[in-house]
Amino acid sequence: MRVLFPLPDRDFDTTEVAVPWHYLTAAGHEVIFATERGGETPECDPRLLSGVLFGQLGAEPAPIAMYGAMSAAPEYRRPLNWSEVTVTDFDGLVLPGGHAPGMRQYLGSSLLQQKVVQFWNLDRPIGAICHGVLVLARSRDPGTGRSVIAKRRTTCLLKYQERTGYLLTAWRLGRYYRTYPAYVEDEVRAALDDPSQLDHGPRVFTRRGTLDDDAPAFVVEDGNYLSARWPGDAYLFARRFAALLDGGAVLRPGSEDRGS
Repeated sequence: MRVLFPLPDRDFDTTEVAVPWHYLTAAGHEVIFATERGGETPECDPRLLSGVLFGQLGAEPAPIAMYGAMSAAPEYRRPLNWSEVTVTDFDGLVLPGGHAPGMRQYLGSSLLQQKVVQFWNLDRPIGAICHGVLVLARSRDPGTGRSVIAKRRTTCLLKYQERTGYLLTAWRLGRYYRTYPAYVEDEVRAALDDPSQLDHGPRVFTRRGTLDDDAPAFVVEDGNYLSARWPGDAYLFARRFAALLDGGAVLRPGSEDRGS
């Protein structure tokens, strides 16, 4: 199956792109990347490769290695542009996140939001992680003016997570962890019919899910829509999204207990 990954030109989260790419391609799916202009290789947030602050808070070694492999893939090096995307050509859509300034190109694009609404109306699998949920919150049905996720259960980057990153680093990096004045959680809640539709999952600060351990991870699945909070959920998110593409079968015993 063919899965579309829209990206900004730079500053997306390393783990939230590379882990789903690795898992989906290993499962035999075709991943197609698209950027605003297309044709030029996008780049992740470089701080996540070296460590955000004193070598800490960056991506883990395994996702960095996956990013290295992804960077050599032809489909990544020569992405489509958003305007030439025909949504009916794709079986799934993944909306990754990231918080650095370059993400605003992607998070605020009205063109991308139009494409997302078109894809949403196909009722095919859609996954969003972290700030990627903002793209859905901002994608509004032209008939009703409401967000496409207005009726859905979801999660996203949570306020305590965003605030913690900011408070730990603001003395050195300013508003690096605050992409917008409003918190992601607040904007997503405002897009829902009922704020209680947003699920937090277990409280987590540093421990992340891995290839072999889903215990710290959390996702929310509502029909064809899957959401996750942060890079620590990326492995479980990737497995559950692959399951949606394959008709909903859970790929790992016990993963169904986390957030659905």
